Amino acid sequence: MSQQTITPELRQWIVAQAESGQQPEQVLASMQASGWDEDVALQAMQEVLFGKGGPVARLQARVHKVPELLPVDRNRVWAHDREVTVQVQIQHPRVVVFSDLLSLDECAELIELSRPRLSRSETVVHTTGGSEVNSARTSQGMFFGRGENPLCALIEARLSALLQWPVENGEGLQILRYAPGAEYRPHYDYFEPTQPGTPAILKRGGQRVGTVVMYLNTPEAGGATTFPDAGLTVHPIAGSAVFFSYAQPLPETKTLHGGSPVTSGEKWVATKWLREGRFD
Repeated sequence: MSQQTITPELRQWIVAQAESGQQPEQVLASMQASGWDEDVALQAMQEVLFGKGGPVARLQARVHKVPELLPVDRNRVWAHDREVTVQVQIQHPRVVVFSDLLSLDECAELIELSRPRLSRSETVVHTTGGSEVNSARTSQGMFFGRGENPLCALIEARLSALLQWPVENGEGLQILRYAPGAEYRPHYDYFEPTQPGTPAILKRGGQRVGTVVMYLNTPEAGGATTFPDAGLTVHPIAGSAVFFSYAQPLPETKTLHGGSPVTSGEKWVATKWLREGRFD
């Protein structure tokens, strides 16, 4: 059995490597190259990175300020240029369903503006911080830059007023088209702190803290947004939207959600992710 000791100096070195963006496998390789036994190295990394007070544990424990509908007791809320109807509110998970967020003309315009740029949707790869095609997500999609055109800028200003959140703390609108049979299996929108690619992602705007899914059409059948841990189903109706927030990157937020398969017709949505800081 190895007699190597996990010293305070080693702990400090591991923390410094993690904070500089080194991935766990790189830290492990460096330790082994310096003569550390693999079992001891893995134990040290587990204690330092994931143990109480470690960088990953601190990220998980941190409670973020989140977007919030104000005032919360109104049936209809003025949002920049338009009155929006509040249909459903749930506190845990924090979910709000709106109608009249978009006009039918705005929905149709977003669809037409996005059509030429559609391609197979990708998902974030948490181990690298990049993205790739994933069988869990079978839609087509594209991104608009924030404020890329007058309609995007108007919608972003509307959401900012509705949720009391700065426009610059948001990603650009993503448009998604789900053909018959297409779906997005249940997932979380926050970035998992334990994954090695997360530090690189968080450099642009920090953690995601809220999501708005806006429905651009009404499918003939299927395509609901589901929240399995909350037993909630939101049916897609053109012009309506569902907003949910998550103050910590943890399953306890009950924000696991997915897009059910479209069984007839097609579904178009616009998704807006809100970050804790400025997203550039």
